Amino acid sequence: MSRIPLPTAPGADDHPSLALVNSAVSLPGGHVADDLGSPAEATAWLVAQHLVPAETALLAYCQDQLSTLRGNLRTLFTARVAGGAPAPEAVESVNRALVKVPSAPLLQYDAGSGLRRVPQHPVTRLVEHAMAQIAEDAAALLTGGQAELIAQCEATSCDRFLLRTHARRCWCSTRCGDRVRAARAYARKLERAQAG
Repeated sequence: MSRIPLPTAPGADDHPSLALVNSAVSLPGGHVADDLGSPAEATAWLVAQHLVPAETALLAYCQDQLSTLRGNLRTLFTARVAGGAPAPEAVESVNRALVKVPSAPLLQYDAGSGLRRVPQHPVTRLVEHAMAQIAEDAAALLTGGQAELIAQCEATSCDRFLLRTHARRCWCSTRCGDRVRAARAYARKLERAQAG
């Protein structure tokens, strides 16, 4: 279960890279919610994203790898939104995740569920496979037709990313949108008071 007290940001349901980038969020009052805070939480996040089987149990090493990928993806998303050049280390990290997977999920048959594809790897390989899927999604998102829709929430203290569903939308949730509108209204009121 997510520790983040906000609904999913627009686009994160369709893009695991956006969901990973938003798996840690700064909250008002200097608080941070992190869905990858422990190996068990990181496992639950991957299971909820349908990237690993439910019976998976991540090790601390795997959690660290996933958190590192998240940091590098945040660097890439931030550079994309700002229109600047990303750090070469972030690009290299995503490229390593893309090519690290040794094989695709194998075809398996069992009488109860029929044919299905399942990863047949130790836990570290499961995480590498999940990270490759996330990296592939990030590469496609950052270079594809939706790249122009990537935005960072404009609410004070919120640092989540989203895909803009409307040209004027610049926040990740109704809660953040309310904070943005309230701050704008307060600024206008203050401006009028100072002018009058």
